[in-house]
Amino acid sequence: QLQLVESGGGLVQPGGSLRLSCRASGFSLYGYAIGWFRQAPGKEREGVSCIGSSDGVAYYADSVKGRFTISREYTKNTVYLQMNSLKPEDTAVYYCAAVGGSRQYRACPAISAGDMDYWGEGTLVTVSA
Repeated sequence: QLQLVESGGGLVQPGGSLRLSCRASGFSLYGYAIGWFRQAPGKEREGVSCIGSSDGVAYYADSVKGRFTISREYTKNTVYLQMNSLKPEDTAVYYCAAVGGSRQYRACPAISAGDMDYWGEGTLVTVSA
């Protein structure tokens, strides 16, 4: 069974940090670009970051650039999202997703949710004092 499982969410104060993990089971992340997305209450899902499969190039939404860092660890079949200097507007459910094949070369730079093949169920991040 192909599955992505997110973890690491929680409650954090403004200015704090969290590290989210996205672990794949049932398939190898090698060959897939991995994206992080988020959806706040009453808002549409938005792309946060994506990391390429072959070159490891990272892409970020302007709203998180300089604060968030995406990375991947092939030996653990896991992708991470390090989130620093968190703000209340970062509060959302965070999802990871994978896209393979040739579509990843368009989907990852655009951090496009519509092109993703597999999705996790999400982890809640709440930034509040």
